[in-house]
Amino acid sequence: MCSFLMQYPEGHVSRSIYAIFRILSAPPTSDGLLKEFFPDLCLAIWTTTPWTVPANAAVAVNAKLQYAVVEVQSLEGVSVIPENKEKRIGNVLKEQKKLFIIVASDLVPTLEAKWGTKLVVKKTLLGSDLENCRYAHPIDNRECPVVIGGDYITTESGTGLVHTAPGHGQEDFVTALKYGLPILSPVDDDGKFTEEAGRFGGLHVLGDGNGAVVNYLDEQMSIIMEESYKHKYPYDWRTKKPTIFRATEQWFASVEGFRQAAMDAIGQVKWIPPQAVNRISAMTSSRSDWCISRQRTWGVPIPVFYHVESKEPLMNGETIDHIKSIISQKGSDAWWYMTVEDLLPDKYRAKASDYEKGTDTMDVWFDSGSSWAAVLGKRNGLGFPADLYLEGTDQHRGWFQSSLLTCIATKGKSPYSSVVTHGFVLDEKGSKMSKSLGNVVDPHKAIEGGKNQKEAPAYGADVLRLWVSSVDYTGDVLIGPQVLRQMSDIYRKLRGTLRFLLANLHDWSVGNSVSYDDLPIIDQYALFQLENVVKNIKESYENYQFFKIFQIIQRFVIVDLSNFYFDVAKDRLYVGGTTSFTRRSCQTVLSAHLLSIVRVIAPILPHLAEDVWQNLPFQYTLEDGSTAEFVFESKWPMLNERWLAFPVEEIDFWEKILELRTEVNKVLEVARTGKLIGSSLEAKVYLHTGDASLASRLHEMCAAKTEADTLQRIFITSQVEVIPSMAIELIEKIPYSGEYLIQQKDRVWIGVSYAEGLKCERCWNYSPQVGSFVEHPTLCGRCYNVIAVQPLPSMAAVS
Repeated sequence: MCSFLMQYPEGHVSRSIYAIFRILSAPPTSDGLLKEFFPDLCLAIWTTTPWTVPANAAVAVNAKLQYAVVEVQSLEGVSVIPENKEKRIGNVLKEQKKLFIIVASDLVPTLEAKWGTKLVVKKTLLGSDLENCRYAHPIDNRECPVVIGGDYITTESGTGLVHTAPGHGQEDFVTALKYGLPILSPVDDDGKFTEEAGRFGGLHVLGDGNGAVVNYLDEQMSIIMEESYKHKYPYDWRTKKPTIFRATEQWFASVEGFRQAAMDAIGQVKWIPPQAVNRISAMTSSRSDWCISRQRTWGVPIPVFYHVESKEPLMNGETIDHIKSIISQKGSDAWWYMTVEDLLPDKYRAKASDYEKGTDTMDVWFDSGSSWAAVLGKRNGLGFPADLYLEGTDQHRGWFQSSLLTCIATKGKSPYSSVVTHGFVLDEKGSKMSKSLGNVVDPHKAIEGGKNQKEAPAYGADVLRLWVSSVDYTGDVLIGPQVLRQMSDIYRKLRGTLRFLLANLHDWSVGNSVSYDDLPIIDQYALFQLENVVKNIKESYENYQFFKIFQIIQRFVIVDLSNFYFDVAKDRLYVGGTTSFTRRSCQTVLSAHLLSIVRVIAPILPHLAEDVWQNLPFQYTLEDGSTAEFVFESKWPMLNERWLAFPVEEIDFWEKILELRTEVNKVLEVARTGKLIGSSLEAKVYLHTGDASLASRLHEMCAAKTEADTLQRIFITSQVEVIPSMAIELIEKIPYSGEYLIQQKDRVWIGVSYAEGLKCERCWNYSPQVGSFVEHPTLCGRCYNVIAVQPLPSMAAVS
């Protein structure tokens, strides 16, 4: 069967008919022979394509349906329905002769109402009982059989019996192959009946030919009723004209010889998502032979010659090699403009006048399915098989399968190692995009903006790319103005994080690095988190799970960095001396974050990554000593096993600290609401836990050797005290408190009071030391030490 690219619009009106085919003989039933009991018995069929009746080869029934032999009566008091342009009664009903027909039992009431007659049930039987009945073709009187069709035969419409024209329908064609029926298609390339259609020859099947068939059948007393029928019908998408189906001679590629090899190769491919293997396996295991020829005026020609008289094809190794050499030099159009004599090899040129060129073109899926040979087999630097094929889910039937079959047939292996399939892009409400609905998102407009920049702002390519990475492409994905605004907000937060890193590394160089062993524990924990993130992102890239990369980066940047490490680090960066250990150790960690983040986001956000790279305040040197001038020259971050080896018990402890910090912030917020404090630096936090091990660790952190590891710096409060017991006299002096369960097991009591001492005007921390230094009475001890050892910047004289 020939295939078309079609649309199925609503509203096509067909000239449908209810027709009868007279039974010649019937198989035995429980009551004897049907034909003996009902000598004028007919089969009633319904069709919306009367022009296919000349090609009728059988009538199909459903073996499981119940059918009825009914007598058609037009009794007094039962009026025949009025005729009009939409509906017309056939001559057979007007004749008033006794008529017996077979229809589906369930459709008897419907047909009575439609035909305006009384249908008296005389006998019922199963569809299987009708198999091998013989009837006379209503036009040329040849004998035809009743056959068993498929599940497409229902009682939703029609009569329950289906007129079968194998040359004009896919299901009919399959049924014909099962029963060995003749494949008749008396229609030429112009859509006109051929001489094989007899009296209808030369008439257009969708024009006068259709009406001529109806009129002839009515003259032969074979029409019960004719009516207009509005329904979906296939239209050519280019010309917007109705199409017809017809069986024609085609070229096929048999897949039987290598079907199992294809199935085995499918199992060796990595399918993403994994369930995609089920889809292509089912399609490949059950597919029929591949029709590789098309009747189109464009495309790659099938290089076959036909004998002018016998129509025997001429195509062999010699002719193929000769034509291949011509096309490699002149292109495939050479087939169309060169003569047969020039296209044939020397051996056949003497008989060139006996042959003509074929006009069939190759199925475009055969073209695209051979692309692996043209690309991987011809271009330097590309290996075979391809690392990845990427397309939509519909390509399991198309490109993925055609590529697999052509490669298995010629090379015995798959042309790809991995296949990624994606869904389709819908609007924000999940509707298909349509210009008529005005819901199409134009990528160019999303990037550069529309005429009205307020309604359609320019988001840039990176925001659109960020959206692509954010969605789970294994299903259909949504996009629209609101989605793009959300992506833009996330993009700005990520950009803000990178700006923070750049700003706080303005005076840093590799020579300022602090060795890993000397770093505060909080910094080592931060590097562990960073390396874990880089490791997970790499795994997600390798598995094409870009939405996981988006989720990891978003959570890491907003939660782990902005809400914790950056928040805590600000005191070290702004208050400690410019060259102090606490600042340099923090900068060492920040530089590692900057270099890793900018490289892991580069495949998704190349413009942002390159912008950051061009503004690095220091040079990045590769292992060979060269400088990476561009971000994509810097290579992927090397896995640092040392950072990942952060002790498991320390990981667990720092997770407790982070959870404890969250609970402390809750109590601080209550104290803020109660007007006890404004800034968290105005607070002193009290902690108590019955867990001796946890209490000991908390004590150690309060008196940590490295200030960055102290609890007051982590909580961003002025003081933290771990109390050994819940003494009533102490508890009563603490105005705000709460008890919390950390990691569902460690109960911790948290109290908040106003901080002790006075406020340092430099760091804003409260300390009993403020007022102790004569030279700087408004500074705390830490700030005094910074000011005392750090030279003041020169000031211009002011008169």
